[in-house]
Amino acid sequence: MWKALAAILVASVPFVASQIDRTGWNITVDSFQTGTGNEAANALDGNTRTIWHTQWMPTNVALPHTITLDMKKVYNVNGLTYLPRQDGNSNGNIGQHSIQISTDGTTWTETAKGTYLDDSSLKSTPFTTIPARYVRIIAQTEAGNRGPWTSAAEINVLAAATYAKPPTNLGIWGATIDFPIVPAAAAVLTNGKVLLWSSWKPLDFGGGAGSGKTETAIYDPASGTVSRRTVTETQHDMFCPGLSLDASGRPFVTGGNDAAKLSIYDGTNWIAGPNMKIQRGYQSSATLSDGRIFTIGGSWSGGEGNKNGEVWSPASNTWSLLPGCPVAPMLTADARGVYRSDNHGWLFGWKSGSVFQAGPSKAMNWYTTVGTGGQKTAGLRGTDPDAMNGNAIMYDAVNGKILTVGGAPNYQDNQATGNARIVTIGAPGTTASVAAIGNMAYARAFHNSVVMPDGKVLVVGGESYPVPFSDNTATNIPELFNPATSSFTSVNPISVPRTYHSWALLLPDATIISGGGGLCGACATNHPNAQIYSPAYLFNPDGTKAARPMINSVSSANVAVGTKITVSMNRAVTSFSLVRYGSGTHSVNTDQRRIPLQPTASGLTYTVTVPSDPGVALPGSWMLFAMDSAGVPSIAKTIIVRA
Repeated sequence: MWKALAAILVASVPFVASQIDRTGWNITVDSFQTGTGNEAANALDGNTRTIWHTQWMPTNVALPHTITLDMKKVYNVNGLTYLPRQDGNSNGNIGQHSIQISTDGTTWTETAKGTYLDDSSLKSTPFTTIPARYVRIIAQTEAGNRGPWTSAAEINVLAAATYAKPPTNLGIWGATIDFPIVPAAAAVLTNGKVLLWSSWKPLDFGGGAGSGKTETAIYDPASGTVSRRTVTETQHDMFCPGLSLDASGRPFVTGGNDAAKLSIYDGTNWIAGPNMKIQRGYQSSATLSDGRIFTIGGSWSGGEGNKNGEVWSPASNTWSLLPGCPVAPMLTADARGVYRSDNHGWLFGWKSGSVFQAGPSKAMNWYTTVGTGGQKTAGLRGTDPDAMNGNAIMYDAVNGKILTVGGAPNYQDNQATGNARIVTIGAPGTTASVAAIGNMAYARAFHNSVVMPDGKVLVVGGESYPVPFSDNTATNIPELFNPATSSFTSVNPISVPRTYHSWALLLPDATIISGGGGLCGACATNHPNAQIYSPAYLFNPDGTKAARPMINSVSSANVAVGTKITVSMNRAVTSFSLVRYGSGTHSVNTDQRRIPLQPTASGLTYTVTVPSDPGVALPGSWMLFAMDSAGVPSIAKTIIVRA
């Protein structure tokens, strides 16, 4: 039975690791129920019918509960699996938790945290490889809030064959964050928390059309906690949607499995908006310079073809068709036709209510949204072919600079490219300038790219041969684009493949959260987790954490375009930037863009000016960063920019 169980557990682990032989291990716990056969050793016996359970009689022992494993020697540990009880009773399923490791049993390092889903499925927690002899699980909550208990059928630890300490000059990936859902979409809220959602099921999307519900979670980086909520009030399965942050910083979610719906999250409540005129899934949307939101494409759901543009007005809370904004000019030549060819447009709200479409089609276009709309070609993206599931990132909005990277001619089952281009846009309707630069080291599709406060761009995840729900050709080495040299540098690898249904977003502390992938039920490529990347700018050359400048105050956190902002600092800095809050799904993030700001200084008081054009400084929520002479960024202050 043990060999069969081992095969099941290893096959279910979606990362490169070997299960460590548990022979001779010691397990200690803070509590177990005597006289009922629920001793701690049951979690290591290879029998899924036996369990360890904390004391419940004559009295309960309060949470948190701890399980400590002594593996008797040091291994290159890179993951843990937890199998909840399999007897049909859910009492004691671990919810919120912390996983820690140690080489001596005295000094502990947290390698994972988060919340497990309240069910009987195997929980797999991968993390960055680290030497350890001891592994400790701290169960902080019971997953269903049924009582102060913890239980386990089996606990296993996983190891890599080798270990090399990651150099801090290539950035560091932090502790894994476990989620009770596979998050296929995410948005950073203005309070710094991260909103996540999957579909009508926590781990699967199939059969959800018309279900009218979405499984969501919120991760709080400040406390490390993850909470789950089932959203039914908008009657919207928000899987495979269009996604933007509106002029107030609210996630604005359209279509998907429930293809006509609109749902808006105000930070507390989900609000149902008016249905779109055209049903859509896999469309893209973009916030405009006047606060309206434009959307186009989306033949994945709601019927195929003719998914022309429409626009939502916050003033009237209505949608209007834009017959002058046809989708046809931006179609790729996908082998599966329009079902795939109008997906995931690379859209940028720009000046005078215009939208620039940089891809994924090799043909670029301008759309105007005045009256019934209009369309004009912006030229080809150089010699770059169609680049479905590639990325486009506006890293310098003042100068209209957009980096495009990767993608593939067809949505799936073909070779991706490592192509990189810099597209420069100016006045709406003019031909864009395109410059080919050195390619990435790795071909990618289904990857994500994030602009950082200093203008560099982190490219993370993807596959060299894109196939949905597969990690077979996953690219686990991220790359960092440097606009000063127009070149890429490889950085420390991720611990988990981030491919189809993954995302990555900048956080207000200048780190990057990368998560998700999968959402395919009992498949081996579900990744209900994330990791946070701390870029090299947060470390000194000797590997210690760099002291960060601090913004003491700003003159106003709600400003109109063209406004001067006075910033009080705790010490001298040399530059500032505004980075718009981001959202992401299916490798698309139309919200993020960066504005470099040139300060004037008077002692430790600095003045920066928000660009006067709302097409550059789009209305919405922005992160204001200050950077010192070494490039170390502050924690951001949130600024709401009004048109």
